Amino acid sequence: MRQQRMLIPTLRDVPGDAEVASHKLMLRAGLIRQLSSGIYSYLPLGLKALQHIQTIVREEMDAAGAQEMLMPALHPSELWKASGRWDVYGPELMRLEDRHGREFALGATHEEVITTIVKDEIQSYKKLPVTLYQIQTKYRDERRPRFGLLRGREFLMKDAYSFDRSQSGLDESYESMYKAYHRIFTRCGLNFRAVEADSGAIGGTDTHEFMALADIGEDTIVHCPSCQYAANLEKAVGQLPAPVDPVSNQSGLHAEPQKVHTPQVTSIKQLSEFLQISPKQIIKSIAIEANGKPVIVLLRGDCEVNEIKLKNALDGTEFTMLSESAIQQLGSIAGFIGPLGLQNVKIIADYSVIGMQDAVIGANEADYHLTHVQVERDLAGLAYHDLRNVTEGEHCLTCGHELSFAKGIEVGHVFKLGTKYSRSLGASFSDENGASEPIIMGCYGIGVSRVLAAIIEQNYDERGIIWPASVAPFAVHLLTVHVQDEIQMKLSTEIYKSLTDAGYSVLWDDREDRPGVKFNDADLLGFPLRITVGKKAAEHIVECKERLSGDQYELTAEQIIAHCQTFFQTGGRSSHE
Repeated sequence: MRQQRMLIPTLRDVPGDAEVASHKLMLRAGLIRQLSSGIYSYLPLGLKALQHIQTIVREEMDAAGAQEMLMPALHPSELWKASGRWDVYGPELMRLEDRHGREFALGATHEEVITTIVKDEIQSYKKLPVTLYQIQTKYRDERRPRFGLLRGREFLMKDAYSFDRSQSGLDESYESMYKAYHRIFTRCGLNFRAVEADSGAIGGTDTHEFMALADIGEDTIVHCPSCQYAANLEKAVGQLPAPVDPVSNQSGLHAEPQKVHTPQVTSIKQLSEFLQISPKQIIKSIAIEANGKPVIVLLRGDCEVNEIKLKNALDGTEFTMLSESAIQQLGSIAGFIGPLGLQNVKIIADYSVIGMQDAVIGANEADYHLTHVQVERDLAGLAYHDLRNVTEGEHCLTCGHELSFAKGIEVGHVFKLGTKYSRSLGASFSDENGASEPIIMGCYGIGVSRVLAAIIEQNYDERGIIWPASVAPFAVHLLTVHVQDEIQMKLSTEIYKSLTDAGYSVLWDDREDRPGVKFNDADLLGFPLRITVGKKAAEHIVECKERLSGDQYELTAEQIIAHCQTFFQTGGRSSHE
């Protein structure tokens, strides 16, 4: 493609509303343009990169035995109501009415639609297993669209669904998709980790997220450098240090709970400073309301509650903080809540509370706390759950190595759905004996447009994008320094033809611009290999520059094809000596 004819509206200045590198660079390099908040058009270069990612996805999904199809983006509300998600999914679901007053939703995900299709088309075990997928635009009414393609209201997604007759069949389908995802993200040039995760509104169990490591990632990944353990913070577990600091007053280990005056001391920090003890010796009580009933949640003072874990411990029930008046009705007061003496209230505790000795709790009385509390003696019979966020310094439960923390961008998610949707929507099959059984499902998603942004977040420098060869809009950037020079244009034409005939995608910068402008644009666009035809054109000598390594060297025009073969066979890595 000749650059003079291609729509590549590059920008010199960084757009003011762009916060992260991928957003800035996609706007500057002319890949995308914003139509509305969270809604973008893909210009030719952006679309080419997106199509290359889609090709990788399709090749690996097809190789794993999945079959591509395409489903509607507009869903009748009846399907979502049948699955129970019309109300559960929340305000992110874009809802609308047609001229007849019938309710619809713009597809944020397609479990209901695909399950209905399979329900109508598959009734026998002989047609199972099957895995179906699509690549389609999805819609979510994000409260705060930001970061360009990383959090939009309209985005491109690959979603796949497996249908099996047994749990072992689902396990095989899940493993097949799990491995396919590793191949996809590796081919896309991403640095990623597969981490244990929570299934969220989609439901299901045994779920993993595929996270592209990036400092601007909105998710925190906890992983072990020594073994393979990795999990999203919402799911991560770790081994806390000792439950309490050494106790200087050993008599406190055997004393009965004692009420201590703590005037206007309502926070863990204040209490720690007032009593001159570590937060690890404090049990904090968090008062919430779930299903209209009060619940007290206990954690060690240096721990923070994990809302996802807490919700799961409450069997998926949504919860809110208990109001001050409701706390008073329990016989307590905000800032001084404690688990001793409360009536008609459910109490659950994090594992961090187990075995605490000489601990401090609220006394359920203004300006008072209780000291010398022994959990096993004074709070016997507590129901324990994993309710806290893992913190830095904790160790891996698998191998004992200290855990590491990183930020990540979610680019893929795999779920074992089980029968959640097949039961609610009536998708069943007849087994060998004629008995009817619900189909067992799995769900596997990739944010294709997110992958595009994540690739750029991991591959750029101060000059612009550095494309991995597998997804670059063009493999080679051919640059003619002076298009008025007949010798340079003649050699450029020959090189362009030989490269395209050899199957390489080439963008030929034949614009009548200053050399500096062309070189700056070439670095901004970031294609793997730049070939510059300049002052040595009469000698058939050109300059090559590798975008990733920055290496520059001269070749004869006759050496270019052989060099490109070697260069791209190694994934666009430097091979020149």
